[in-house]
Amino acid sequence: MVYLTRIEHFNAAHRLHNPGWSDAENKDVFGKCANENWHGHNYELHVTIKGEPHPQTGFIYNAKTLGDLIKEVIVERVDHRNLNLDVDFMKGKFTSAENFAIGIWNELRPHIETGKDNVKLHCIKLVETRSIYVEYFG
Repeated sequence: MVYLTRIEHFNAAHRLHNPGWSDAENKDVFGKCANENWHGHNYELHVTIKGEPHPQTGFIYNAKTLGDLIKEVIVERVDHRNLNLDVDFMKGKFTSAENFAIGIWNELRPHIETGKDNVKLHCIKLVETRSIYVEYFG
């Protein structure tokens, strides 16, 4: 089994806020991330797929094609957007990095696991800051 990772970047804003809590409770749990005027991140997205090299190309999947797919399916929809307000697949969801990574997985998986290339989505790694990232393995 060979693993291939493609990395893309985008910027997005969000707010961590539980509407069932008071402002004080939100600030206590989420700190600056509960700012009513939002806050942003320079995200780094790692998409890892797995499969066996094709005998005619040596690739499990064309890395440029993977990059183009990530840009079309994810980056164009989230870059310079508000995750709480503008991103359809995050509507009604808490916009934590954890939930965002799951949302990205759910959006990419049908495009990657088509059966045509015999590859599987292995991991979404979403870097939110230099000191925080999440990984989701489906």
